Amino acid sequence: MSDQQRVEALHLASQRLVRTVDAITADEYAGPSLLPGWTRAHVVAHLALNGEGLAEALRGVVGGESIPMYSSQEARNQDIEKLAAASAGALRDRLMGATTDFADALNAVPEEKWGTAIERTPGGPSFKAGAALGMRSREVEIHHADLGLAYARSDWPGAFAALLLDAMAKREPAEPFTAHADDLDRSWQCGDGGPVVTGTAADLGWWLSGRGNGDGLTSDNGVLPRIEAW
Repeated sequence: MSDQQRVEALHLASQRLVRTVDAITADEYAGPSLLPGWTRAHVVAHLALNGEGLAEALRGVVGGESIPMYSSQEARNQDIEKLAAASAGALRDRLMGATTDFADALNAVPEEKWGTAIERTPGGPSFKAGAALGMRSREVEIHHADLGLAYARSDWPGAFAALLLDAMAKREPAEPFTAHADDLDRSWQCGDGGPVVTGTAADLGWWLSGRGNGDGLTSDNGVLPRIEAW
């Protein structure tokens, strides 16, 4: 996919997410998400704050300032807890604002600054500004499914599932294996050697992000490798 196609895909994914959030009732907000220990309100709060943090960091890139996504891991966690306790309307408004802020900030970054490093927290791991588009796409699509409502991993566009596998295959696996997406007829080598794990791209991506127990997947040695949390 070209960068423009990826931008358009994120725009459509964000629209789908907002439509889902628009329909969440107060009782559903308080209900558990698919993430241990988080309600649906926590997931929406995280999505809003993630968009805000990425947007602020990208504005720093444009302005020649080094602005981390989060001031600290503790502050990030506290902010999620605080926003998760807000009203449904406040959560929706923050998500909508963050979606627009991120899109505007991304569009403002000149090509020559895509290689600028952004810290997640001060002194912590960093990533290049050009990686922000893929990062936000993964946050939106994966956490949309984490809400545990009408949208599931099976609803992910095939192009997104392939990009997710591209990203996940770059991580150092706890145990090596080959991931084979039978619906795309494509394979990804994760580490050196190991069994071949087969399933749809969406099922593989869900499992590789540390979710579920490998439903829908098979391994040619009968055992699924151990996967660490995303």
